[in-house]
Amino acid sequence: MSEPTQQPAFDVRGAVDLSALNRPQSPPPGEEGGAPAAGGYVVDVTDETFGQLVQDSTQYPVVVLLWIPTDQANAQLGTDLGALADEYAGRFLLARVDAQAYPQITAAFQVQGVPTVVAILQGQPVPLFQGAAPVEQVRSVIDQVLQAAEANGVTGRAPSQGGDGEPAPAEPAPEPEPELPPLHQEAYDAIERDDLDAAVAAYEKAIKQDPRDALAVAGLAQVRLLRRTRDADLATVRAAAAAAPQDVDAQLAIADLDILGGHVDDALGRLLDLLPGADADAKEKLRVRLLDYFEVVGPTDPRVGKARQRLAISLY
Repeated sequence: MSEPTQQPAFDVRGAVDLSALNRPQSPPPGEEGGAPAAGGYVVDVTDETFGQLVQDSTQYPVVVLLWIPTDQANAQLGTDLGALADEYAGRFLLARVDAQAYPQITAAFQVQGVPTVVAILQGQPVPLFQGAAPVEQVRSVIDQVLQAAEANGVTGRAPSQGGDGEPAPAEPAPEPEPELPPLHQEAYDAIERDDLDAAVAAYEKAIKQDPRDALAVAGLAQVRLLRRTRDADLATVRAAAAAAPQDVDAQLAIADLDILGGHVDDALGRLLDLLPGADADAKEKLRVRLLDYFEVVGPTDPRVGKARQRLAISLY
């Protein structure tokens, strides 16, 4: 799997200080006024189950909430994430970690405060955001995680859990998904073996055969993004961008990492702000990259519609 190298490995460095937050308190999960109890597509993680959770992330996306369950702001985010987990019906598993009860897990994610939300894809952590957030913003981040998971071939569904977080009785097997077109399957197989060049070639061939193949166009944009960022170091890229705010290549590099991390507005705004003062070659670079981002984010996303308008104004 190709993930940006800035993501931390699972190493334990000692628990961070998550002492009393002096914020309004909430009842424990499952009690009236508190976050829901585990169940459905929500599990509570312990030291004993953490290893299996990481292994399960090779089959389906896992979204980890590191929280203090009785803190009101934490409980609200847990409630919102739980509702989204049930709504998405197994496209991801929400794994909740009590940051005070399990400090080793908390330290493994290098958490500096709670709530913190991290995805795990194919065993690799992908930091998402820290602090409370509106549910629609959280939904947008989850959608980005699912797009990244699909691009990396992590397309399984999490099993539904019982009311106590234990696996529920097995449900009838779902109908098999329709077969992919041959070139799409070739691209997915290439992603599975981490051959992103071959995946790009397969999607390009599919588009050449049918320029209206929207799935191939989107897949190509996603794989190109993964290929560009596979060896990127966040600190290095961010420092280069800060040192040269008008350098198009430096800004393109940090925008890639912003998109991969779910910071869509930051990435689009960064490139659109460069367009008015750019020369012809730079404008073309920016235009091509923005079009790729539009495919990665999704043509129906309202942020894409606004960015398209700005792009058109800047170019013409």
